[in-house]
Amino acid sequence: MVTVSLRLEDNVKKELDEICDKMGMNITTFYMIYTKKVLRDRKIPFEITAPRDPFYSEENQKQLSHAYHEIKEGRTVEKTLKELEEMEYE
Repeated sequence: MVTVSLRLEDNVKKELDEICDKMGMNITTFYMIYTKKVLRDRKIPFEITAPRDPFYSEENQKQLSHAYHEIKEGRTVEKTLKELEEMEYE
């Protein structure tokens, strides 16, 4: 057998202890159940996601499409970098 150690914040450990106790187990049993589930299913038993890049959001894609059509139809306004910087403070 191997011993595995991990660090938890005090409040997280306390809350996990309480929940496990209500389920009739300790943290070691909890981690053994979790580990066996991962080994049996060959996957983490819950979904892990990362936030999407806002560039690809539906709202931004609509704005880009609108801007593309405006440019294509010649309805654009040209400004210098200085003019844009001045607009920032208005």
